[in-house]
Amino acid sequence: MPSTGPRGQAGIVSKHKMQALIVTAAVIFEKGKVLVTQRNEDSFQRLLWEFPGGKVRANEEPREALQRELREELGVEANVGNLFEVVYHVYPEFPILLLVYECVIESGTPKPMECRDLRWIEVHEVLTLSMPAADEPIRRHLVTGKSAGCPAFLLQGRGGR
Repeated sequence: MPSTGPRGQAGIVSKHKMQALIVTAAVIFEKGKVLVTQRNEDSFQRLLWEFPGGKVRANEEPREALQRELREELGVEANVGNLFEVVYHVYPEFPILLLVYECVIESGTPKPMECRDLRWIEVHEVLTLSMPAADEPIRRHLVTGKSAGCPAFLLQGRGGR
C-alpha cells in the first residue's frame, strides 16, 4: 500500500515494518544448463531448490557478496555480470529484496559445500522444482525470456551509473 514519506516521496508500508533483507542470487549457465542448489534441512525453507547466493552483509557491495557466497557455498570463483532480475517479496517472517545476476564460473567446479545438493538442469526443468516463492519471477524470466519485475534499462546495465 503506497504511503507518503517525510518529503512526500512514495513508499511501501509493510505490515511487519521490517527493513528488507538484501539477498543476491546467481543465474549460471554452462553447456545450455542452469545451476540450482538445494537448501539444507536445517535452513529457512528447508530442502527447497534455489539459485545459489545469499545475504548481503552490512556495508558489502551486492556483487562482492555474491562472489563471496559462491566461494563459500560452492567453492568457485565467479565473474558477476549484469542484473538478470530484481524481486521484492514479503515472506511472513520478513521481506527480501533479491538481486539476481548473470554469472560465469571463472575457476573451480561447483561442489555442495554449504548446501545439500546441486544440479545442472535444462531451463524448462526449473518449473518442476519446489522453489521459494521469491524465485518465481526468476523462473518465469528464464523460461519466457521476459523480466517480471525489473525495468529493461536496469537489466541492460544502464541503471543511471
